[in-house]
Order: sequence, then structure tokens, then C-alpha cells
Amino acid sequence: MSSCSVITSDFVNLSITNSGQESCCVERRFQKGITVHEFKGKLELLTGGNPVTMTIEVYDKNDKLICRLEEEQRLLGSYPIDDGMRIHVIDNFSCTTEDLNHVKKFEISEEEYAKKTDTVKAFLERNKLGKYNEEDMKRRAEEKKLEEEAEECLASLCKVGDRCEVSVPNQPKRRATILYVGKTEFKEGWWIGVKYDEPLGKNDGSVGGKKYFECAAKYGGFVKPAHVKVGDFPEEDFNLDEEL
Repeated sequence: MSSCSVITSDFVNLSITNSGQESCCVERRFQKGITVHEFKGKLELLTGGNPVTMTIEVYDKNDKLICRLEEEQRLLGSYPIDDGMRIHVIDNFSCTTEDLNHVKKFEISEEEYAKKTDTVKAFLERNKLGKYNEEDMKRRAEEKKLEEEAEECLASLCKVGDRCEVSVPNQPKRRATILYVGKTEFKEGWWIGVKYDEPLGKNDGSVGGKKYFECAAKYGGFVKPAHVKVGDFPEEDFNLDEEL
């Protein structure tokens, strides 16, 4: 009797939200072999949260909280994380339940603040964390540059007029025609604008008042290059006019 083994991907596709911008959600691909500490560094670039004070929550595909990432040196892949799950970043340093407009402000000069030893800034400097770790910041910048170059490379494989298949995690595959390739004003990075064969999109080719391409309402959408496969994908016959 032959044996078999299950081979899982070294990467995982996740949706990222944060407490500072609840309505903003970005999708990114991460290596499972990085530590939680390294993962926090990547989340800092995406959300602006402070790695020292952030809390990371993991929600399953039904949006149910399943765990928190609390062990700095534990590998991301050792947690029950799978494609399509959501990571929610809570920046405890910036969270407050008070209306600061009604709180008497305590003012201190930059010189006096720099002399204090019990501040967040002093803690970060003392432990060479965040932006005070030049080597770590340089590494993160290099990683971000490589990710941007990889995304640009994938985008270059897409041409306006090409037929494609869109495969977004947690969504059914959809066939479409590419009508836009490039960067946008609504989010950073490279985006592929498509006209779906069916009214399964979110717009008419415009976002935030700017028109990127023309199509009927509900037929347009924007997806990341990694989710687009160019090829011979003819329009399917959905038998909408089938006789009874």
C-alpha cells in the first residue's frame, strides 16, 4: 500500500485590516517561514502600526476570531492560518476611548522630550526597534522594493484587450477582458482593471470619481496582478435566452 503526503504552499494570501482604518482592506502574500516579529515589520509598512505595541488577531473565512499572534519568535506558518483569512492589526498605542478634544493637552518641547528616559521613543531607541534599527529598516525597504518589482513584472504580462481568468481567494473564478494596467489613485501598487463577462464586478471602471476604463455598471473590477491569468478564455454561453 503506497503512502501519500500533503504538500502545502510556502506562502499564504491574507487580507489585512487595522483599527486605524476599519474600512480599508488590503491583500498581500506572505511567506509562512517568517517569524511573528518579522511579520509585524511587514504589517508596520502596510498599516503604519507600531510593532512594539500592536496586537494581531486572526479571523477565519467566516470572520470568526480564532487566535492572536503573541509569540515573537514563532513561525507564521505554525499558526492555523490559511489562504483567504483576515489579519486584523490593533495599534494599542494609538487606540483611545476618550475624545481628545475635551482633554487638557500636556505640552513639552522636543528637547525636553528627547531627554526623558521613560517614553516610547526612548524605549525604541534603547532597544533599536522600528525606525531606530537602521539595518532592519534597510532590510524592510529592500523587501518592499523586491515585492514591488515582482508585482510590476506580473503586471507586464497583462495587456489591454487580453482575455483572462480572475482568481481571487474566497471567490469563484471569473472570466474577463483586461481594460486597464497600471497604478491608481485609490491604492498603491499595480492594478489590473477588468470587464467581467457577467455583472459580478463592483464598478463601471471608475473609482473615487476617476474613470480608468469604460464598461457597464457592475461589470468592472480592479484586482492585483497575482490574481490574473492571461490566456485563451473565451466568453462562456450562459444560456440567458434559453427557451422554455
